[in-house]
Amino acid sequence: MANYVEELVANKLNEIKSRTNEYEVGHVVSVREYILEVSGLEGAAFHERVLVAGHSEGYIIGIRRSSVMVALIKRRGDVYVGDEVTATGREFCLAYDEQAFGHVVNMNGEDVLTGKMFEHTEEMRIENPTTPIMDRTSVNRPLETGLSGIDLIYPIGRGQRQLIIGDKKTGKTQIALDAILNQKDKDVLCIYIAIGKMKKNVKEVYSELQRKGAMKYTLILAALNDDLPPVLSLTPYAGLAIAEKYMLQGRDVLVVIDDLSRHADCYREISLLTGKVPGRDAYPPDIFYTHSRLLEKGCQHKCGGSITILPIVETRGGDITDYISTNIISITDGQIVLSKKSFDRGEKPAINYGLSVSRLGGAVQTGPMKKLGARVRRELLSYLETREVYELANVDEMGKELQDRLKRGAKLLKGLGQYKYSPLSQEEIIKKFEDIYGEEA
Repeated sequence: MANYVEELVANKLNEIKSRTNEYEVGHVVSVREYILEVSGLEGAAFHERVLVAGHSEGYIIGIRRSSVMVALIKRRGDVYVGDEVTATGREFCLAYDEQAFGHVVNMNGEDVLTGKMFEHTEEMRIENPTTPIMDRTSVNRPLETGLSGIDLIYPIGRGQRQLIIGDKKTGKTQIALDAILNQKDKDVLCIYIAIGKMKKNVKEVYSELQRKGAMKYTLILAALNDDLPPVLSLTPYAGLAIAEKYMLQGRDVLVVIDDLSRHADCYREISLLTGKVPGRDAYPPDIFYTHSRLLEKGCQHKCGGSITILPIVETRGGDITDYISTNIISITDGQIVLSKKSFDRGEKPAINYGLSVSRLGGAVQTGPMKKLGARVRRELLSYLETREVYELANVDEMGKELQDRLKRGAKLLKGLGQYKYSPLSQEEIIKKFEDIYGEEA
């Protein structure tokens, strides 16, 4: 302990002698809600942590010729033109404690449910260099979700980025929670990132996972709807920084981002306040880069660890061709599309099997699952197409072959239905569909 104190004193004396303890002080020249324009910080760096008016905290989000733009992260009082802004000379970092697993936390190292700070937090960089292509290997190990409609037909691999997309109230979050629950006893760490959710909703997710015993290996990183938009914008990057830490230790990590459409709206709001030129749908021109640099963190690392990302995007009216949806579809390795029509019919999970895609497919499946999955997918898609045409037709007037095809397809679709929190192993899925085909024989 004595050596530690002596070292601190020696470092502080060295800072005083070299004058590195002197920080620049600027002044606020304009206030736009939570975005400040500050003059006088000539030596400030991008993403540097700054103190505002002695009570608030932010980071530098943009640098101009004679001023810098500051985004507030913690606002503990009103900020006015003329208030002092002090540069700290340190990058803005997240506070993380390894004891946070099993809790709902924010990126400041605080337990959201109790309001208490963790005792042994460490500072971690939010923005890290992306894993080089030479350090990545092929994705060939399955990440089992326990949902037969996904594991059998549109499988997900460890290190894959698979989008979950659909209208509001179609079960997007539920699919992600089922995937988290199914990682029990599989040595996979899970990080659920909530962006702009109400505290009540986050508590519900926590309670369900706690009841099912999944919080032992799960961290919920939350940016609530009453947090400032810069907090919502940075939180998913903080979650991926934590995931990278464990991936480099050789661990497999599953990251759920719920949801990126809200993240895009926050980033658009921040960009408009900082004066960026608006593009399509008023989103800034760098919105694609904003999401691609986040999602490209997902990979299979040569050290044996991996980051699997399940981003969630909410659509309106079932339109998956809007700006943000098409951007993220082009970044990810496939998408699970959920249908409001199927959900209203009682088909749960409400997967639209015609629009869903897995670009890895059989590469992450075992032999039996790959063989069975190809057959089920072929017959199911044929049935869905036929059902669309003959939905209102009289069954008795159909030929026997068509009646048999519709009956078999209906059995397959029913077999793909599952209640929430009722995951199936690969062996159970195979047996279930072999029994369906066995009944027909």
